[in-house]
Amino acid sequence: QVQLVESGGGLVQPGGSLRLSCAASGSIFSISAMGWYRQAPGKQRELVAAIFSGGRINYPDSVKGRFTISRDNAKNTVDLQMNSLKPEDTAVYYCNAVISLSASRPGSNYWGQGTQVTVSS
Repeated sequence: QVQLVESGGGLVQPGGSLRLSCAASGSIFSISAMGWYRQAPGKQRELVAAIFSGGRINYPDSVKGRFTISRDNAKNTVDLQMNSLKPEDTAVYYCNAVISLSASRPGSNYWGQGTQVTVSS
């Protein structure tokens, strides 16, 4: 069984910073990608940042220059440093990973439980 456990959400004022962390554990053979998504009330879940095993990183325009994703392959962790936060960044943030359980099985999507980020004065 694979688990993704997130930490680091909370309440922050506009312009402030937060750091989210996610650790994957269990019977993991390999992780091809890790990332963060968010979902605000009444909206669809959207990609915030993704980092792939080859080092490629994706950000949507809405967070470029403000958010930074980093990954520790040895520890199976992924962090998201969020700076210059805006009220529109308020959402539940979910950790995501594409994980293979063996060499013969393709990767599957796994999700964390979500952590609330609220940006408000």
